[in-house]
Amino acid sequence: MQLFAECETEGFLPDYEKTARLVLSKGLEHFACPYEAEISLYIVEEETIREMNREQRGIDRVTDVLSFPNIGFEKEADFSQITADDAEYFDPENNALILGEIVICANKVFSQAEEYGHSTLREYAFLMTHSLLHLLGFDHENDTERERMEAIQEEILKELGIVRETI
Repeated sequence: MQLFAECETEGFLPDYEKTARLVLSKGLEHFACPYEAEISLYIVEEETIREMNREQRGIDRVTDVLSFPNIGFEKEADFSQITADDAEYFDPENNALILGEIVICANKVFSQAEEYGHSTLREYAFLMTHSLLHLLGFDHENDTERERMEAIQEEILKELGIVRETI
């Protein structure tokens, strides 16, 4: 898995890149992704994500995570619809499948971990998994979709041993 990561937040989780690779790789393995995949990750401050949320979604507020998929999956995580001939989906330099970008608000990782009573590692991994599912075409526009996404997220995190513990 190719991960391009940038962090504008000093003092964020020390192993954030290693954790991202682990979580994203497990998620891709969960869906049997047949390609080497590429994801860009940005850890940003509140004002940056607020501006992105306003520009991209027309919502003028801070959010915890934004996902920008490169592929419009007709069916969630259905890699059979992608072929090596779909040049717009692949990085010409390394032939990796470009899934998209994940933007996470550092302050939200810390505040939501405290709010939900679990570790920052758990919150970060949860947001990473949630965003990956969006990159793979999942959404949560209704209760059925939301429950399905939550179940998949928990399954992937459980496989990694990152459970919802209380601190």
